[in-house]
Amino acid sequence: MHLVSPYPRQPATAEEEAYAFLLDAICKGRYRTGDRLIAEDIANDIGMSRMPVREAFRRLAAEGLVNLRPNRGAIVSGLNIEEMREVFEMRSALEGLAIRLAVAHLNERHLNRLERLLDEMDECRDDSAEWIGRHRAFHHYLCSLAERPRLLRQISALYSVIEPHLRLWLQHVDKPLSAREEHAAILDALRSGDAVQAQRVLCEHIEGTVPSLLEFLEATGT
Repeated sequence: MHLVSPYPRQPATAEEEAYAFLLDAICKGRYRTGDRLIAEDIANDIGMSRMPVREAFRRLAAEGLVNLRPNRGAIVSGLNIEEMREVFEMRSALEGLAIRLAVAHLNERHLNRLERLLDEMDECRDDSAEWIGRHRAFHHYLCSLAERPRLLRQISALYSVIEPHLRLWLQHVDKPLSAREEHAAILDALRSGDAVQAQRVLCEHIEGTVPSLLEFLEATGT
């Protein structure tokens, strides 16, 4: 199995190009919560007409990343505390399902690739933006091993919603010292071949992020 990118594939249409551009910009914080997205300006930046950009707005709205306002274009959405908690609950449930399904398909090549992805996270520990990208790649590749494309798309959409908040959080706080240990524990569970144990360890890892992240968001009012 080839490594699956956590970001959109090479755009095949103008709408997909606009969607990929906007998704990347929102996830990486170039457009922040509350920012107004003007179709004409974005179309000029990309070099296309306004219609594909507006279609991309609708797709992003369906995924919860923007709010559409009549005659005002789109506004980048943020998550309140309860919405953030809900998204992490959904991530835990869906990624837990994915890892449980993945165990049956695992071979040594997959495990070695996950180990390398974990090493890459360590190598860029001092670069929060790069670390987030590597972290997403680790989880995305792991979930791709379930061989359930629809499930993978749902998981990726949930990560896109929280990624801007994660990036902001890690710009202001040190990455949890337990990050390496928690991901290594996921690998150990996978190597054991125990699907239930692997699911439990992954869910504990995801849910363990919530208290510190929510504390930060409450303190900063973001």
